[in-house]
Amino acid sequence: MAKEKIILGIDPGTTIMGFGLIKVVGKSMQFMQLNELDLKKYDDHYLKLKLIFERTIELIDTHHPDEIAIEAPFFGKNVQSMLKLGRAQGVAMAAGLSREVPITEYSPKKIKMAITGNGNASKEQVAKMLQSLLGLKTLPKNLDATDGLAAAVCHFYNEGKVEIGKSYTGWAAFVKQNEDRVKK
Repeated sequence: MAKEKIILGIDPGTTIMGFGLIKVVGKSMQFMQLNELDLKKYDDHYLKLKLIFERTIELIDTHHPDEIAIEAPFFGKNVQSMLKLGRAQGVAMAAGLSREVPITEYSPKKIKMAITGNGNASKEQVAKMLQSLLGLKTLPKNLDATDGLAAAVCHFYNEGKVEIGKSYTGWAAFVKQNEDRVKK
C-alpha cells in the first residue's frame, strides 16, 4: 500500500492567515482543504497572535499533518510590517513545534517557482495553476488561502531534494540551527 501523509501549508499574516491541506498518497497529491483565518476585525496585535496560535493548533489536532510548510516573510521596506509578519510566522511555527510536527520554510519566490515555474508570478497566476493542478472548482475571494495551499504543494514538489529550506523538528533543532540569533 502507498504511504500516506498530510501536509499543512501556511501563509502567515496578521490580517489574514491562509492555509491549505493536501494528502500525499505515494507520488500523487490530493486536495483536502483550503481556508483562511480573517483577523481584520481585531485591533489588538497580541490577540491576533493568540488566534493564529490557537487556529494552527486546532488544524494540527483535527487533521494530524505529518509536516508543515510555511511561507517565510519577504524582506520589505516597512520594518513594523516585517516585525508583525515575523511574529505571526513565529507563533504558527511555535504551534507546530509544540505538537512536534516538522516545519519547513519556503521563500515566496521558491513557492511561486514550484507552482508556476516563475518566481515572480502573481497571486492570481499561482491560484489558477493550483486550480488546474488540484481540480479546484472555485477559487476563494481572498487569495491568501491559495498561498497557504501553494506552500503545501511546494513542499510536496521539493520532497527528497537536498536543499529545501530550513526545517525544524523541535525546539532543540530550531535553536541549534539559529544559534547565531540567540543571545548568550
